[in-house]
Amino acid sequence: MEQTDERILEFLDDVGWATPHIMACERGFEATEGRIRDRCERLVYAGFIAPLHRKTYEITQWGRLYLQGEIDAEHQPTPTKERALR
Repeated sequence: MEQTDERILEFLDDVGWATPHIMACERGFEATEGRIRDRCERLVYAGFIAPLHRKTYEITQWGRLYLQGEIDAEHQPTPTKERALR
């Protein structure tokens, strides 16, 4: 998990859903749209967020539990390099 990942989770928890473009335009994100998109794909793989439609994401129950300190990201699946770059 990176600081950007936590910011994505916090933002989605606050607003309900968003695209990487919307997040990149918000204050508090110090990452490009491409970087946010990459991190979103990894968060989907870990089960912390879910795609709603195309490039729109929402936080999952697992993501909320992570924010509450109830689960550790270390125990979530991590994509292989090939899987993450698809």
